[in-house]
Amino acid sequence: MTPAISVAGLSRLYGGQRAIDNVTFDIAPGSITGLLGRNGAGKTTLLRILAGHEFASAGRVTVLGASPVTDEHLLRRMVFVREDQRYPQYGGRVAGFSVRQAVRAASWFYPNWDAGLAEELLDAFGLPPDRGVRRLSRGMRSALGIVIGMAARAEVTLLDEPYAGLDPVARQVFYDRLLADYSEHPRTVLLSTHLIDEAAGLFERVLVIDRGAITVDAAADDVRGAATSISGPAISVTEFTAGRTVWDRRQIGSQVSAVVAGALDDTDRARAAALHLRLEPLTLQQVVVHTASVSPASEPSDTRERTSSWTGTF
Repeated sequence: MTPAISVAGLSRLYGGQRAIDNVTFDIAPGSITGLLGRNGAGKTTLLRILAGHEFASAGRVTVLGASPVTDEHLLRRMVFVREDQRYPQYGGRVAGFSVRQAVRAASWFYPNWDAGLAEELLDAFGLPPDRGVRRLSRGMRSALGIVIGMAARAEVTLLDEPYAGLDPVARQVFYDRLLADYSEHPRTVLLSTHLIDEAAGLFERVLVIDRGAITVDAAADDVRGAATSISGPAISVTEFTAGRTVWDRRQIGSQVSAVVAGALDDTDRARAAALHLRLEPLTLQQVVVHTASVSPASEPSDTRERTSSWTGTF
């Protein structure tokens, strides 16, 4: 199967700094992938390169088998919704664009546009069709971007923190509508988000990027529960974790909490119970936190010990 998105040896430099560092991955068509990582990890830069908004310094990028910077027809087959989405302006002001006009203009660009879905989403988000875009709140502008991104039904949909300013109810509307429409009209969706556990149910695959490098590329189901927090008496925790990959260890008095990589089986759980240990699987967000690099200067050496990384877990 030909990947919908294929990236090989991709790097992006700004001066002497590497925003993207030798990244390689493929994304299958008809899938929802989460692009996860800390602020400044390189998520937006990567998405901008995929959308053809930036040039790579090195490496190869293809979307639907074509280069996003040389194939103008590709731009009608993909949509990029950004956190700071902008709309046509003139003289520093939006040129009379209302919400409805912005939606109508977008419909001219995308051949798979669904006008009925656009109207449903405008109503679901409570967007006033005749209000000028420049008079919308931050959350309403985010909702307008979501309306356009979903109604476009582009073969590849890139979403960069698309719900900035949306309240929890509106974000749930986004998740529900995206999943429902994706089920009926599959396409390739790459969603960058900080609200990892909130959006985790959407993801079939996750890419975690840290300091410009991909640290995790795996099926979401493989990541969920792939690490466990073990807590209890220090001597018992030490005995249980011996020979295991330990990501993190914290100690307060005689009590220790450690994070071990890898799934636990029934024998492991029985042994933990015999040692009077508490087990708690890590959520997707907690896994991402533990796979992110931590500056040594930010870690109190007497309370936290990082003993290994994610590398090689999958």
